[in-house]
Amino acid sequence: MHTPYLQIEDRRVGPGEPCFIIAEAGVNHNGSLAMALQLVDVAVQSGADAVKFQKRELHSLYPPELLANPNSAEWAYQYILPHLIESELSNDDFRQVKAHCDEHGIRFMCTPWDKGSLDFLEELGVSVYKVSSADVVNLPLLEQLVATGKPLILSTGMATLDEIERTVEFLQERGASFALLHCVSTYPAPFENLNLRFIETLKQFDVPVGYSSHERGIAIPLVALSLGACIIEKHITLDRTLPGPDHAASLEPQGIGKMIRDIRHVEAALGHTEKQLSAMEKLNRQVLRKSLVAAADLPAGTVITHPMVKVQGPGKGLSPQHIDELLGTVLKRDVKRDDYFTESDLRISHNGVIRANGLRRPWGFKARFHDLPAILAQQPRLVELHFSQVDVDHPFVPPPHPYPQQLFIHAPEFADSKLLDLCSDNDQVWERAVDLMQRTIDKAAEMRPFFSGPVGVVIHVGGMSMDEPVTSHDRLLRRAAAAFRRLDPKGTILLPENLPPRPWYLGGQWFQNVFIRPEEMVEFCQELKLGMALDISHAQLYCNMAGESLYDYVRCCLPYARHLHLADASGIDGEGLQIGDGVIAWDEILALLADQDFTWVPEIWSGHLDNAAGFIEAVNRLAEYEVL
Repeated sequence: MHTPYLQIEDRRVGPGEPCFIIAEAGVNHNGSLAMALQLVDVAVQSGADAVKFQKRELHSLYPPELLANPNSAEWAYQYILPHLIESELSNDDFRQVKAHCDEHGIRFMCTPWDKGSLDFLEELGVSVYKVSSADVVNLPLLEQLVATGKPLILSTGMATLDEIERTVEFLQERGASFALLHCVSTYPAPFENLNLRFIETLKQFDVPVGYSSHERGIAIPLVALSLGACIIEKHITLDRTLPGPDHAASLEPQGIGKMIRDIRHVEAALGHTEKQLSAMEKLNRQVLRKSLVAAADLPAGTVITHPMVKVQGPGKGLSPQHIDELLGTVLKRDVKRDDYFTESDLRISHNGVIRANGLRRPWGFKARFHDLPAILAQQPRLVELHFSQVDVDHPFVPPPHPYPQQLFIHAPEFADSKLLDLCSDNDQVWERAVDLMQRTIDKAAEMRPFFSGPVGVVIHVGGMSMDEPVTSHDRLLRRAAAAFRRLDPKGTILLPENLPPRPWYLGGQWFQNVFIRPEEMVEFCQELKLGMALDISHAQLYCNMAGESLYDYVRCCLPYARHLHLADASGIDGEGLQIGDGVIAWDEILALLADQDFTWVPEIWSGHLDNAAGFIEAVNRLAEYEVL
């Protein structure tokens, strides 16, 4: 049976899967093994999934007299045949190219133009075959290809729909696994001839559909992707001015890198049919939207009428969309003028009870200075104050008696509308970050006598970039280590925190380059003799991006994990979800934590709103596992 998916080694190719990108070296090596190896390197560096060559036994494809005298045939042969003769690699050359691909972790693909070439490629160990547009109607060759049992990718240039239908029927009768590429076989192909909507027509065959690109530039493959192409093939060259039939329609190293970068960006942008808010959109909802608030002091028992309600920002309370539901309800609590109405005001009963009797390890809530009294009233065993730049200089008023809770302080992440970066090469930026971290520590030391136990300071090391990821991780980490050595802990416990791979800061999404990989975090903590704050949601986001196991990630970090942030996650930037609303296997992770000592807080997005309803729900859900 035919299927809309193709299995190429460990890669599933088809709708909803990452686009399979083939860098077509073809004959653009011009017969030079050195150039062929360079083209493999270009494909590797660009991030292509495969690099493809062509193999011919010319003596079996053309009569001897034509090979001896291309001038005796049509004018096209006078140009193409001499180039094919000069550009054919030897069998030993192909073996070296295949070995080079294997060494550098890229799939070697090749188009066999004849039976002898196919037999050689079978010996070489090719895992997927490309069929040229010229051979999409060559049923004898297709029969031989099907017999290998390997998946096939067929270009359909020069073929009519009737011819494509006949070949598809031929392949399906034989149980072949194959994909079809829309293709226009001119080099370069004019834009007005591309007819990309034919991609939609090819989908009728219920096999993976892609696009083999012969036009100039990098824009058209992105359009093909948006039309549903799940395979993109593009010719590559070291120099577009070299002699040969394909160089002019090919991309040079910088071009293929940009095309693949943009394909991955478009894939991410296309998303899916469901509407999901990004983390920054959720924050902007609070900042830019408005809430229903009390127009006057309202005692419990008041029946709410229209004059008692007004609309004002920010959007931290009940949405104005719920005003009809709010009107006529009876307040179950006192509400002061300008206080937010909340979801709990719409419910008949509000269960804000924390069922934490079974929790063995110290747990707590996150807070800001303005809601610290309300959070402490929930009687957590610890509190984690999240500092802003201004909070570093907040005039803390000591309580009459020390609080029974342990104190953690989360250091600021930005100041003066700029990110704090302990990894920065810019001395001014670095010194600014070090100074604010030290002032945070100073404030923590000032507050320590009024809480119970040692004070932990959670710190983001920085190392983010906006436009492109940074590959020199060691340099960034050395800079961060130097910053930590400058800090005077003053009796506090410094806890660098693992970070998400694509965090949202200051209205935009960034690349987080360091302190996302467990091994580098462990090495950092070993070198500086530190523990760490382990954010399970951030860890899952990294694992989603890297295709790694959260269980292995947490197990690697556990010897250094002193304080945990617990929340669920999805995708690569969906952090802070309620427990059970993401992809984390909590039974597995909590079992791993069973014999460890640590403190923890739920890190639920906006969990502090509505009398800490999100935090309370998280604690209650986690308590059900009877592990923490």
